[in-house]
Amino acid sequence: MLIRIVKLTFKPENIPSFEQIFEESKEGILAFEGCNLVELYQDLKNPNVFFTYSFWEKESDLENYRNSDFFKGVWGNTKKLFAQKPEAWSVLKLHSSKTK
Repeated sequence: MLIRIVKLTFKPENIPSFEQIFEESKEGILAFEGCNLVELYQDLKNPNVFFTYSFWEKESDLENYRNSDFFKGVWGNTKKLFAQKPEAWSVLKLHSSKTK
């Protein structure tokens, strides 16, 4: 399983717009083949920083999403809101554990 982690830093006044974009697009992202989960996190110490985590079956599924018109539209609207350049990582899930 591949996990895509993206760090996004927004201008404070743009946070509500980003949250709306995420809310409106998360189901569309999940509809892509191979996408199993989409999550949004906010940094406790810096509330202008968000992280998205998306879980993909394989790298080609992520690439199909990233090359889609849907992604281009969402990203085009989101990148206008940034305060800093985003950072992204693609990582492999090696282990997982849950509490009882």
